Amino acid sequence: MPKRVFQGKVMKDAKDKTVVVYVERRVMHPVYKKFIRRSKKYMAHDEENRCKAGDVVRIVEARPLSKRKRWQVVNEPAN
Repeated sequence: MPKRVFQGKVMKDAKDKTVVVYVERRVMHPVYKKFIRRSKKYMAHDEENRCKAGDVVRIVEARPLSKRKRWQVVNEPAN
């Protein structure tokens, strides 16, 4: 089964090797057939602490790394 991949914006980078990524997606409303925005924050593993707040990154599913961290940053921003 393929791993899920999301693209989002880094909101916080205060923790060591962890970033909080804000992911926004568009889904169709089941009754009104209109696209609405759904958003969620994910904690992702950033091994070398490269990501800073405001960067747009891509995250992928990973094994459980801590209590709330199940995602990993795959491509760091081009700084």
